Amino acid sequence: MVFLADIVPAAQNNINTQFIILEKGKTTWDGQNKMCLALVADKTAAVHLQLWGEECDAFEPGDIIKMEKGIFSYNKNNLVLRAGKRGKVEKVGEFTMEFVETPNMSEIKWVPDPNNSNKYVQHSVISPHSRIFPPIS
Repeated sequence: MVFLADIVPAAQNNINTQFIILEKGKTTWDGQNKMCLALVADKTAAVHLQLWGEECDAFEPGDIIKMEKGIFSYNKNNLVLRAGKRGKVEKVGEFTMEFVETPNMSEIKWVPDPNNSNKYVQHSVISPHSRIFPPIS
């Protein structure tokens, strides 16, 4: 299992991880597809999670989720973690998980690795926290 701080954008479904849902945004529609974003975290980092279809109704803040074969990639200019067509997400617990809200891996600018064009490396931090789910001041 990989920690969220270790995920890197890629066009591969290879992320196996576990996290807690901190907040969930409003459900929207992309054509006929229901979708919503959530802020999720583990003890190393946070990230925006994109939920599709029935996933939007299946999970709530406080749920601990196990993801298998997830993907961390751009969708409509937003860097999100998602199950995709090959991955799966399932609830494995509630409320009892250590987490941090920074860094947010979706708020990092990534650039192609100059030594390997198939990989990305961190370039700069866009925001220290989620701009979609800002911390309560």
